[in-house]
Amino acid sequence: MKKFTFKGVLDGFRSSVSQQTRADQEIVETLRPDNFQVAKTFRHGFPYQPTALAFDPIQHLLAIGTKTGSLRILGRPGVDAHVRHESDAAVLQIQFLVNEGALVTATSDDSLHLWNFRQKRPEVVHSLKFQRERITYIHLPLQSKWLYVGTERGNIHVVNIESFVLSGYVINWNKAIEVSRKTHPGPVVHLSDNPLDASKLLIGFESGQIVLWDLRTRTADIRCQTSEPLKSITWHHEGKQFMCSHTDGSLTTWATRQAPKPVSVSQPHAKTNKDGKLESCKPIQKVEWKTSRTGESYIIFSGGLTYDKAGRSPSITVIHGKTTTVLEMEHNVVDFITLCESPWTSDFQEPYAIVVLLNNDLVVIDLLTTGYPCFENPYPMDIHESPVTCCSYFADCPSDLIPAFYSVGARAKNRTGFSEKEWPLSGGEWSTTSCSYYEIILTGHADGSIKFWDASAGTLQVLYKLKTAKVFEKPKSKSVDGADDDPFAIQLISLCPESRKLCVAGASSHVVLFKFRKQESVSETCALEIPIVYDAAEEEDCSPEYEYPPRPSLTSKHESTDSDNKKGSSGSSTEFATPLKVRQGPQKKPPGFQAHLVCLTPCVNGEQPGQITSLSINSSYGLMAYGTETGIVIIDIVQKTCLLNMASPDLYGSADPYQRVPRSPKRNPGEGNSREADERCRSPSTDQINGVCVSPTAGKQNVGAGSTCSPRARPPEPVRRSKSQDKLDSSFSRSRSSSMSSLENISSEAIHCLAFADSYTKKSDPTTSPTLWVGTSLGSVLTITINLPPAGETRLTQPVIVSPCGTIFRLKGCILTMSFLDCNGALIPYSYEAWRDENKDGREKIKTPTKSSSNNRMSPTLGGQQDQFGDRQFVVLTSEKQARVVALPSHNCVYRQQLAETDFVVKAEIISLKDSVCLVCYISNGHITACSLPSLRPLIDIEFLPLPDLSFQTTKQGIVDPMLSIWGQQMFVNEDTDQIARTFCFSNRGHGLYLCSPSEVQKFTVSSEFCASLAEMVGDLFLPHDMPEPPKESFFKGLFGGGSRSLDREELFGEASGRASRSVAKHIPGPSANIQEMGQRVGTVTGEISRAHQLMVERGDKLSQLEERSARMMSEAENFSQSAHNLMLKYKDKKWYQL
Repeated sequence: MKKFTFKGVLDGFRSSVSQQTRADQEIVETLRPDNFQVAKTFRHGFPYQPTALAFDPIQHLLAIGTKTGSLRILGRPGVDAHVRHESDAAVLQIQFLVNEGALVTATSDDSLHLWNFRQKRPEVVHSLKFQRERITYIHLPLQSKWLYVGTERGNIHVVNIESFVLSGYVINWNKAIEVSRKTHPGPVVHLSDNPLDASKLLIGFESGQIVLWDLRTRTADIRCQTSEPLKSITWHHEGKQFMCSHTDGSLTTWATRQAPKPVSVSQPHAKTNKDGKLESCKPIQKVEWKTSRTGESYIIFSGGLTYDKAGRSPSITVIHGKTTTVLEMEHNVVDFITLCESPWTSDFQEPYAIVVLLNNDLVVIDLLTTGYPCFENPYPMDIHESPVTCCSYFADCPSDLIPAFYSVGARAKNRTGFSEKEWPLSGGEWSTTSCSYYEIILTGHADGSIKFWDASAGTLQVLYKLKTAKVFEKPKSKSVDGADDDPFAIQLISLCPESRKLCVAGASSHVVLFKFRKQESVSETCALEIPIVYDAAEEEDCSPEYEYPPRPSLTSKHESTDSDNKKGSSGSSTEFATPLKVRQGPQKKPPGFQAHLVCLTPCVNGEQPGQITSLSINSSYGLMAYGTETGIVIIDIVQKTCLLNMASPDLYGSADPYQRVPRSPKRNPGEGNSREADERCRSPSTDQINGVCVSPTAGKQNVGAGSTCSPRARPPEPVRRSKSQDKLDSSFSRSRSSSMSSLENISSEAIHCLAFADSYTKKSDPTTSPTLWVGTSLGSVLTITINLPPAGETRLTQPVIVSPCGTIFRLKGCILTMSFLDCNGALIPYSYEAWRDENKDGREKIKTPTKSSSNNRMSPTLGGQQDQFGDRQFVVLTSEKQARVVALPSHNCVYRQQLAETDFVVKAEIISLKDSVCLVCYISNGHITACSLPSLRPLIDIEFLPLPDLSFQTTKQGIVDPMLSIWGQQMFVNEDTDQIARTFCFSNRGHGLYLCSPSEVQKFTVSSEFCASLAEMVGDLFLPHDMPEPPKESFFKGLFGGGSRSLDREELFGEASGRASRSVAKHIPGPSANIQEMGQRVGTVTGEISRAHQLMVERGDKLSQLEERSARMMSEAENFSQSAHNLMLKYKDKKWYQL
């Protein structure tokens, strides 16, 4: 039952009076819905699961298709377009319309798509869906508008590229093969026309049946059968021979006039065994036969190695003259293309490079340099060199960061071994647009490395790579059961850009603090062992007089002589074992981020420690904090000591809403110091828990300096392990709701959000003080006050006092983010210590806007010009379900907004946008929402990205959402979204990014202003180029008929061939085709209206002429009547004889 006290009534009256806003103090919010536009901008990385490859030899563009229907078109650095088929079907094959700004894709849903990329963003013009047959191969001759389509049934159809309509000309499989053949030849695996005679089409079937078909006579000129199944065919440029690759690793050469036997059969990599027989070889997936004017030909193929150990690695083999070179690849070969100077198949091709598409990489080999070196890839194709585990995005970062990172990264790069020639994929045009701000992306990886990327102006270039694993000794053996397979995997990153301090949390529950230095140094890395597990006493022992056995002192790692086994003073043995070992002694540290402090979490009694769930650093305070699944740790990075190591329930004190047994042990009389007792933080008289006032009792413990690198350091407060640390649901790592059916089941509360700020903790606070705000997985928000010694020498010697306070706010769902606004609604920038080079002394505490740009809406001051009872701050609290704006120091909730009902917020952030600030959220239903601040007025709710599209980051399937189970509803999600949230980022100016595949990052924006300027930042794909002249025929070839023969395909495949059956394929016009058709219809209607109007005008003219004629006739009739009347009067009285 709620108790009312006189003091509580007075406090409520004061807070209500102070919240009365005057007209001149109303906050004007400038953001409107039209300031927002959600759009995907740039995609970087390697196309995930590639399936197809094509090259335009005139435009010098490369196209890559993937298993998920994505299509990437690459040119010179900066020219990179990404589109996706609506059906998400795998791309089987790509064919460029050479030098025409278009390409055709064949997809696994048996559809053909014509893409136009003459504009900056490629669009589908036409689609053709085959109804009865499956597409297996397509071929488009150079400068032809007729596309050959081979099917699984063995038939060949012809499609008009311009209209995307099937021709009536069909080559049926039963007419192509010999009459005597009794079996089906299999699917079509190859189609190509003779280089010198376009009327001869070479057809290859999977079974090894090869047919040279005469398109004019509709008969087969040559039929031959290979002894092994067929994989690919390539022509010699003279058109007299062709070469086939087979599944047994053999190459066969055939002459067009000597069929049905091959001219030669060879197995390039076959070895003779002891029995005198050739060893079996892997299939040769593809072969290309190219010639140069020097007379020596190039035979290039993939695969074909023997099945022994030497042939296990994928390879590309180049046979040039009598020299055979095997180029081993790191990944399986998907496809390759030989780049040639001439696009004409009947000419000397003059090959100069090979583009090899691997499963996880793109390799370009220089054929003109001895040793066949690779070109240095200018694209960021190595994002997934080690799997990405987390991302951080800093838009509008300090301008000196990129040069600093580049300078240290360039020294570490090894550029030897690459070709000195220019990158051959030089298509398109891209000009570097001047950007007024800089962007940096940090990616954390499974091997413990962190890559720093320059993401400014739509590009992505690696600046620097930090290997955190070098801080530790190499693990002697595999990780034990239950541990992560990647002990160094980066899980959280916290960077202070201004001070260049970086702290990272790894999979082994370790935290490393790095400081940036431009020069190499030799120093020892300090390490602290901090157990993050807590022992709760039995219920009968939880009396105030109970004395917990003290835990051993947390000495630094390099001073601990026996860190693997430690015993408590009470005699009970407790084993501490650290999964990682920090390198001992002075270490040589290269320029860049250098390890300064390591916090290790030892395993207690063989049990793995809980994962680190939150991380934050404040260079101005000199503090670092990280939260775990069970508690919180605060580290003084100046004195390298542990200030606080406390379980989550202990942060509440007696105000724990779940009434859990207190976990903090009673201190021994000799522990602690008088300073802590004198400077205890007394909780406010009332704490706000969902509107209920709770009066916690006094007696909260304060924690001061704990472990240190000095042998004289005092041990921190003992920690304990909970007897029951089971989660609410073993398959779901965090609660989705703060309202639980049974509070007794609450035994674990993770720290999910940390925020350092100069703020208020009590209603009576006259000024701000350093604080740490803590958000938990159960929706609680707690504060910890920080008492910092004065700057200077005192800061190095006097301890920092941290005291948990009783201030508690409660929201539904896990706390995701917390930010602070001043009385004007502007974002209060965090304080930081400016970075100083090592050869310069002095430290400067700065509380100015963190960005160099002055047009961001930042608070110019930390305090407001209001009376002593007025609120001077707002804190924005965001959880998975709702957002609240709480006024400080009154602790009144002035605004609230329900962000999700049946869904939940995956990621939330307060960002600056257009001289203002707003709250943006990514919801589990795939929508992006934005709310103005501080009123939390909804601005947009736009469908953006389905959450299942990001499920590749998870390992479990079909997880039941426990919150919805409580509400009597069922909903399945792919996985707890913690991992997805680590790779989904919002940043300033409306920018954002997410990991769209294991090897790609996708940038997006919510700013309509940026969308308007996006077209200027995107490169042009198509540029007008002259087509090279076809090879000239020699006099003798023309005289004796040996030259190339032209073919009138329009005559063969046009209307004269008849109409194809409508049931074979269905034509689907693309969006652009619909627009053109609509334009034509509009033009037709306009013409009809104009013609009708013209006819109406002509009819009016005729009616006018008729009216004039009628008036003239009437006038003439009146004249005639008058004349007749006068004549009658003249002769009226006369006799007949008087006439």
